[in-house]
Amino acid sequence: MTEPNVLALENQVCFALTVAARTTVALYKPILEPLGLTHPQYLVMLALWEKNPRTLRSLADALRLEPATLSPLLKRLEATGHIRRGRSATDERALQVTLTEHGHRLRRIAETIPERVARSLEMPPESLVTLRDSLNEVIRATTSAAR
Repeated sequence: MTEPNVLALENQVCFALTVAARTTVALYKPILEPLGLTHPQYLVMLALWEKNPRTLRSLADALRLEPATLSPLLKRLEATGHIRRGRSATDERALQVTLTEHGHRLRRIAETIPERVARSLEMPPESLVTLRDSLNEVIRATTSAAR
């Protein structure tokens, strides 16, 4: 019996994660386009629907992005009327990001997105929960390993 090829593409965790992420995010595109959102912008909105207002640093930490990466996303979301950026009243050095009324209203529409994506995947809900939990374990492990 031959041993598996440890360098075979299909045996690589990084390959499976990359392809799964790319193809899953692609499922969101036709759902988000009518809302005028890209997937990265949707993630920003999710973080703001969870906690509003937020500082740029808090938002960057929640999304695990650098503030410089986040800034162009915020500019586009502000230009479309979803958010407002301004200085924090309690700390002039901090940029505060706040949902507009339009951004708040968008949440009601967006509440259908997780179910629509789950239906597109044609996977049982419990499998998706298990997958999410496993991916969160990977995130924790890789975050710890990077320190």
